[in-house]
Order: sequence, then C-alpha cells, then structure tokens
Amino acid sequence: MEETLKKVKEEGLETISNVKTLEELEVVRKDLTGKKSKLAEVMQNMRNLAPEEKKQVGMLTTEIKNVFAEKLDQKEQELIDQKSVLDGPIDLSIPGKKVSEGALHPITQMKYDLNDAFLSLGFEVYSEDDISSEKYAFDNLNFAKDHPARQSMDTYWLEGTEDKEGAERLCLRPHLTGGSVRYLLKHGAPARFVYPGPVFRNETTDARHERAFYQYEALIVDKNISFSSGMVMIQTILEKVFGRKINTRMREGFFPFTEPGYEIDMECLVCGGKGCKVCNHNGWIEVMPGGVIHPNVLKSANLDPEEWTGFYINIGLDRLVMMRYGVDDVRLFHSADLRFLKEFK
Repeated sequence: MEETLKKVKEEGLETISNVKTLEELEVVRKDLTGKKSKLAEVMQNMRNLAPEEKKQVGMLTTEIKNVFAEKLDQKEQELIDQKSVLDGPIDLSIPGKKVSEGALHPITQMKYDLNDAFLSLGFEVYSEDDISSEKYAFDNLNFAKDHPARQSMDTYWLEGTEDKEGAERLCLRPHLTGGSVRYLLKHGAPARFVYPGPVFRNETTDARHERAFYQYEALIVDKNISFSSGMVMIQTILEKVFGRKINTRMREGFFPFTEPGYEIDMECLVCGGKGCKVCNHNGWIEVMPGGVIHPNVLKSANLDPEEWTGFYINIGLDRLVMMRYGVDDVRLFHSADLRFLKEFK
C-alpha cells in the first residue's frame, strides 16, 4: 500500500508540473484530490488493513494530500502570473483610448492666480484651521457681545460648546478675518499677508449665495498706511487677475473690524453692467468689503493703534470666478457636476 501511495505521489507531482492552463489545472485538481481520485480509493480500502498499517497509511495519505494541495496552489498562482490581461492577441493598428486628464477647479485656479499676484507684491500666504472660536471670530474683531452683526453671520456653532464663551465656544469659521489677529499675535507688525480658505454660514442658497464658499482676505499693517494705498492694491490685483482695467466703486459699509469700512463693487462682467440676476439687475456686484483696520482690532493683536494702522480687503472668491467666466449661478461651482467643471480644462 505504501508503494502504491509513493507512486501516486510521484505521478501526481509530475502531472501538476506539466499543466499549461488554468482550465487544465482544475481537471488535474479533481483527478488528484476529488472523490474518485486514487487517494480517495486508498482511503476507502483502509478498512481492510491491520490497525498499525492503517495508522501508517492514513498518515502518508494525509501528507500526500497536503503536498498536492500546496503544489496545486503554487501552480495556479504561477499560471495567473503568466496569464495575459488580454483574452486575445493585440491589434496594434487600432487607435488607443485617450487618457482622461483632470484639471484644477476654477476656484482653486483663481486662488493660485491671486497668490501669484500678491506674492509679486511682497505678501505672504497664510492659512489656518477651518474651526475657529467666538474669541477669534467675533470678540477680537470688535463685535460687541449683544451686537446684531453677530447674528448676521449665521454661524454654525459646534455641538457641546454652545453654552460656553470666548475661546471655548467653537464654530466653523464664518469669515476669515479672525485669522488676522491670530497672525499678528504670532508675527507682529509690520505685516502684509493674504489668507484664502473656505467659510461656513447657514445661508439660504441662491444664484449669489452658498452655505460653504471661499473668501480671500488680504491685510497690510504698517506705519502711515494711507487709504489710497489700499485702493491702489485693489486696482492692481483686479487688473492682474482679469488682464485689463476693471471699473470699481466704493460705498460706505459697516464692519466692526474696520473704521471706516467700505463695500467695494466691480462692474458685473456677466452682463457688462446692463443688469442680470447675478448683480441683482443693477450692473454692479459686491466682490469685497474693505477698509482701515479698527484700533480695537490692533489692540487685540497687542499693537499700539497710535503707532500702527492697516487696510483690509476680503475678496469673495466665488464671485470673482463668476465674473472671470461669466457664470450666472455660484451653486454650479459646488455641484460636483463634471459636465460643468470640464468646461474649465
């Protein structure tokens, strides 16, 4: 019986080594380890053996079965590694498929263009976390505790911190301006820096408003900064981004962190100033608030307002992209609709 098993083993291993295809391997697997294999036949005849011989034959049969299983698995992996991913021969005369290329999101591209423009003017690019606090989003920026301007931000407060105050009351940042105090506390003055990023507000969405949108803030802090310097910066940046002179206007506006504060509008490029739903049919669209930094904000940054002054602008990045491409609905940029985004490749 032992001689028979040794012969079964030798023949089986030779058969496995000669297999050429996966289909053939499955046939061999069945012949060597299936219910009608020679090993199965030996196991059936073991009842006629003496107890000692039965034990010896049983151990040898199990050993051969394990060897077959190991060699069959190795052969299968070998055949898989050698198998071509193509079912048939390659026809090199058939044109290949064009690789689908990605592209930067138009808002990201605008951010990079603004970065380049400001870097050329000696600014630093700064960033911070999306989560802020009541202290940096409001307290440091001269928002009075009971001032209605706090409510106009429609802030998303983080669960579990609603009943706390100051640095312990956390929120998704409703604007970027809180980052100015954080930067000045760390780096001091003089300073000129920009800080782009997303902001979050519980807005009612329409063609001009989104719940999560992008801003691009810039701040200069130095001695004897004039208001006209801020206006020159605005005109220079818009000309760099759009490649031509852009008509702008300024309106008085209230922002607790500026004194005086202004709404800075540009002529609507979607309709050419004629009026459309993007500009609320008046030919102008607000693209950035701005103004002279408030003395109380400088004090929050441990700077003496008698010595230092500055100028803010906060660009609505999404709206600027709408102007660049003539898009009439800001929601399209955040829709993840590839049919729309492919237009900007």
